[in-house]
Amino acid sequence: MGSKMSEDVFTPRNYKPAIIILTIVLISAIVILLNLPGIEGFDAFDVMLLPMMNAIFNVFAFLFLIGALIAILKGNVKVHRRFIYAALVATVLFLITYVIFHSIASATSFGGEGFMAVLYYFVLITHITFAISIIPLALTSITHTWNREFERHKKISRWTMPIWLYVSFTGVLVYLLIRPYY
Repeated sequence: MGSKMSEDVFTPRNYKPAIIILTIVLISAIVILLNLPGIEGFDAFDVMLLPMMNAIFNVFAFLFLIGALIAILKGNVKVHRRFIYAALVATVLFLITYVIFHSIASATSFGGEGFMAVLYYFVLITHITFAISIIPLALTSITHTWNREFERHKKISRWTMPIWLYVSFTGVLVYLLIRPYY
């Protein structure tokens, strides 16, 4: 009896429905949580640690993305991929702590005036706008590599990388600007 060598046949998957559903669920959950009053008398832990954790996760995401960018510019795909996955993990941890914070605490208002208020709201509005877009962009970029669609990955990543970097950086900036008002 002869043995047949089976070829490894790759079939791309359609991740688009999952990306759309995940994007809608995440954005909807965040919008709902931002409009809830928070939990009165919550004292299981100091909830004000969570915004600092959010900022730390954003710093890590930013640094991992810079590492990924440097790696891919040097042609090191393996290191690039590892940094991207690390940035994705940091971003997911940010989302978890962000959702926990906003499910427990009421929204904090910015108390600054003049130029600082203009700066804060400009950064906040652009941060939110790009954060909404980064969910489907990052997921689409990553799933293109899973489907071995490397040219499509390169094309969309030229948008994804700078937007994700901006969102991570401005997430830290928003925290630093609003921190005195917690």
